[in-house]
Amino acid sequence: MKNKVLVSIVTVAYNSENTIKDTIESVLNQTYQNIEYWIIDGNSTDRTVKIAEEYRQEFIKKGIKFNIISEPDNGIYDAMNKGVKHSNGEIVGLINSDDWYEPDAVEKVIKCYENTSFDMMYADLNIVKKSGVTVKHSRLRKYVSSRDWNHPTTFITKQMYNKYQYKVKNIYDDFDLAIRIKKDDNKVVVLNEVLANFRFGGVSNEKNFKKTVNRMKARYEVYRCNGLSRFYLFECVGVELAKYFID
Repeated sequence: MKNKVLVSIVTVAYNSENTIKDTIESVLNQTYQNIEYWIIDGNSTDRTVKIAEEYRQEFIKKGIKFNIISEPDNGIYDAMNKGVKHSNGEIVGLINSDDWYEPDAVEKVIKCYENTSFDMMYADLNIVKKSGVTVKHSRLRKYVSSRDWNHPTTFITKQMYNKYQYKVKNIYDDFDLAIRIKKDDNKVVVLNEVLANFRFGGVSNEKNFKKTVNRMKARYEVYRCNGLSRFYLFECVGVELAKYFID
């Protein structure tokens, strides 16, 4: 393990007792094991932390450092910043407590890193809905769109995270950070293989018209504060309406 790149995986959780097992087990069962794992819990009132603690010995047996912090925070992106700050890995991945990795996800990330020396990479994603599973493909092009990018498959070097943090301002702070890294001409790489699974139905997908409009505004704010055209309003409206109407 001494010569292998250390990868830090961070899971942000709050009252996630129904789903966090899938997330934890997907980290535990990675084919690449030079990993440290941080669970950043927002002081859950259910069994989230107890469930996580039940896996401690299994991580120890595999030589994976396992850490749980449970305390109040200022929302998901504050918790992400906290997890990244504690991380010791050369590369950091964030997988939320509703989502889970494919077994060889980190191994594929390491191979990509060894071949490209990326600052940030992302890959394809399974979108898991009640109606079935669809693949959301990743792309890298001049036109900036969240339709090309998948946060659960994103891995960023700790060196980049020392320069860029989540702003803790907006539901789309994760996309904002990805835009900032890309527009500053850092090395961004796309891998067209499925690395993770996203359970549809979280905060960014709630089918409530008022919340949909608020998400349009939040998404548009991200584009505009990064100096992108006012015409991106059409992108924001289109994406959020699609999420509202499509099951």
